[in-house]
Amino acid sequence: MRNEPVTVTRGDGPVVLGLPHTGTYLPDEIFRKLTPRGQELSDTDWHIHRLYEALLPGATTVRATFHRYVIDANRPPDGASLYPGQNTTGLVPLTDFDGTPIWTEEPDEAEIAARRDAFHAPYHAALMAELERVRAKHGVAILYDCHSIRSHIPFLFDGKLPDFNIGTAGGTTCDPAIEAAVAEVCAAAEGYTSTLNGRFKGGWTTRNYGRPEEGFHAIQMELAQDTHLETEVAPYAYDESKAAKLRVHLAELLQRIEALAPALAK
Repeated sequence: MRNEPVTVTRGDGPVVLGLPHTGTYLPDEIFRKLTPRGQELSDTDWHIHRLYEALLPGATTVRATFHRYVIDANRPPDGASLYPGQNTTGLVPLTDFDGTPIWTEEPDEAEIAARRDAFHAPYHAALMAELERVRAKHGVAILYDCHSIRSHIPFLFDGKLPDFNIGTAGGTTCDPAIEAAVAEVCAAAEGYTSTLNGRFKGGWTTRNYGRPEEGFHAIQMELAQDTHLETEVAPYAYDESKAAKLRVHLAELLQRIEALAPALAK
């Protein structure tokens, strides 16, 4: 049976949660072309859908079911780099986050185009449809893009990543009130560190859909995985205690975002 590339749970509120990197599905013919290291799927946003589950009643969720090694739903469809001059991974990653090759047979341009049509395009069609539906109902749609990453990855950044990494592409993808509310909640969260538009300024999803002048606001949250996992290596187990503590702050910032929606309606 064919795996659907995206699942949508519709809510009646103004906030849409994007989940582009929690999926672990790979078609068999793609999985077989990965190296043993690639087949570990280490760059998954482990348990992020569980972490955010039921935090904001009425929120819509749009979740990619496919793994980012099939194609990365948070990269531009033309493959342009989001971080010129810095190490990163592309539309179809050729290495993992440590810079190690993951393919025994790298996909060619025709294969990448086929994956873009079969996976990337349906995910973004569903996301755009939900944002338009929400905006039509509320006069505004607020996209909160949910991500996580290991807290130490020398290939991508120096030292330890802050716990909360907020991205708005330099304040261009959402109203300043949204950015300020999220930053305020994160800064006040005792025992956590945070940064705004640091190493992760927002991926293609945030930059593409964040059009405040049209009533579409977008903000990305990249969480360090040690905030909610027992360990950041296999089996990447969910830590109930850590997660419960973190969910309090995530719920607060989502509620703050939602409360701003009426004033932002077009």
